Amino acid sequence: MKVFTRFITSSADASKFPPPSAPEIAFLGRSNVGKSSLINSLVSNKIAKTSNTPGRTQTINFFEVRWPGRPHPDILFADLPGYGYARVPNAIREQWPSFINPYLTTRSTLALCLCLVDANIPPQKSDAQLVDFLKQTQRPMLVVATKADRVGTRLQASLNALRQGLQVDQIVAYSAKTGLGKEDLWKLIREAGERLTGELPSLTE
Repeated sequence: MKVFTRFITSSADASKFPPPSAPEIAFLGRSNVGKSSLINSLVSNKIAKTSNTPGRTQTINFFEVRWPGRPHPDILFADLPGYGYARVPNAIREQWPSFINPYLTTRSTLALCLCLVDANIPPQKSDAQLVDFLKQTQRPMLVVATKADRVGTRLQASLNALRQGLQVDQIVAYSAKTGLGKEDLWKLIREAGERLTGELPSLTE
């Protein structure tokens, strides 16, 4: 799957978000769950910075995704700050609701929220709170279980526990290392964009 990507901007101010245009896919999850690695894996390009230090993403980072031959972006990716990491300075963490909540509740082009959880650990309270919040705001969402390659033969049991603990019907197992789930996730992302706009062009393999 060939796509072209470009970093647009980082913003911690709702008034400075990019003007609404293409359907947007939001990537959410606890710090160090692998959001940047998943984004890079999807587009086969290191557009999102990865780090072994949790809490590095402290703004919403926007990226264009464009199919070959298209003059304008077909989808935007929005990489949101990870939550649940105590070492993020309080002054920064306290600012997060001022731009994250408006993005999740009022952004007109937000087509799908991807809630990333770690397939290697039991359901976390903070993950359940995020899922409940998105249910209340009636935002389309999908739970993605990252680092699935590390679970081994316990993967199905892990997915069942996450599905039950988060009270969701569908979970996509994903591995940025092996590519597990990449095709399925792209299909669901494109379907979300199509629901918002009515049409997306065919991808070039």
